[in-house]
Amino acid sequence: MSAAQTVYLLCDLALILGLARMMGALARRFGQPAVIGEILAGVMLGPTLLGEELSKTLFPDDIRSLLGALAGLGVALFMFLVGMELNLGLLRDRGRATLWTSLCSTLLPLGLGALLAWPLMSSHHKGEPLDFVLFFAVAMAVTAFPVLARIIADRGLAATKLGTTALACAAITDLLAWALLAVVVAVATGGQMEWRLALLVPYVVLMVTVVRPLLRKASTLGPPEPGGPVVGRNFVALVLGGLLLSAACTEWLGMHYIFGAFLFGAVMPRGTQGKLRDGVLDRIEPLCGLLLLPVYFVLSGLKVDLSRLSVSDLGELAAIMVVAVSGKFFGSYAGARMGGLDSRRSAALGALLNTRGLTELVILGVGLEIGVLDDKLYSLMVVMAVTTTALTGPLLSLILPERSAGPGAARTEARSARVPVEKDDEVTAHMPP
Repeated sequence: MSAAQTVYLLCDLALILGLARMMGALARRFGQPAVIGEILAGVMLGPTLLGEELSKTLFPDDIRSLLGALAGLGVALFMFLVGMELNLGLLRDRGRATLWTSLCSTLLPLGLGALLAWPLMSSHHKGEPLDFVLFFAVAMAVTAFPVLARIIADRGLAATKLGTTALACAAITDLLAWALLAVVVAVATGGQMEWRLALLVPYVVLMVTVVRPLLRKASTLGPPEPGGPVVGRNFVALVLGGLLLSAACTEWLGMHYIFGAFLFGAVMPRGTQGKLRDGVLDRIEPLCGLLLLPVYFVLSGLKVDLSRLSVSDLGELAAIMVVAVSGKFFGSYAGARMGGLDSRRSAALGALLNTRGLTELVILGVGLEIGVLDDKLYSLMVVMAVTTTALTGPLLSLILPERSAGPGAARTEARSARVPVEKDDEVTAHMPP
């Protein structure tokens, strides 16, 4: 790397970091998750606002390739964190409401997405119809578990039946979506799909039966000093190396590196009262969230160009929005009603599970990388991801006005804030994570 490239790279990283933090803070001022502002920061630096020439001047092709390596590392770390946050204990004893809501909020968007994919395919995809239809259906069905968890905590719903049911449904939906996406990637990339999928099964078994116990044992070696961090540097280094090897393994199997990173996070032991998990999160999350993910947002935004949309493109965007919002909302509502929830809680579940956030952006990035999406449809889907996530808060305030965050919503992000929340019929105090 030349001196000029080094200067360019460092200046671009400083620009990305500053703008992402500023836009994230602005989003929180309007009661939105910070991820909304950070994604918009990426779009602002792309051709939509700056034009293609100025955007390429700020981020030349040789610098984009360097940023792409950092972004790939950021996505791998993010998927690892998603796997760690995916608490399967949420699925225990959740009853009919969780089961029916999960099924309906997944199947209806899948079906509607597959139907919408057929008229879009003629203008946006020239390959095999099956891979496009399957991918588009999965992209419509996803829910962003990490962003949803943050919204639920900020709204003081974490200790309520509504909040825990929404998190459990999101966990099930994400598991189904990632499994389906793995199949879609195998179908779209073609070739030796059979042996790839066949090797994936023993790989998952190995991770659960061998790697997880080894990680649990390694976490007990060399206990930290009294008053020091719960998780030592050696164990964090072991975890980082393991997740990178796991990501490399699934990439070699012909899937995608995000699946290996996600699986490694999912098999991580949580430790007593979740202390081990929290210790690893505290070590890894700052670097990922502060720098590496904003790099991914910007690179994603550089591929979004809304300045050349025609009337027909806007019609496609409207159709995508209708299918995305109605599929999740009515699927969740119908499933919750079948599970015995009242109409207000069912509608609130529909609003919450419409959250897509960064998880959707990662899936869209995979689709663009393997050639299932073209640039124009990718741009439209990014708009859908941002809009549906931004709508979650206002819809929830409309359905549950007593839970409206209002101007003081930022106070709920303080770890020391005590927020009164209802737990069934009693009122308790909840400390947001």
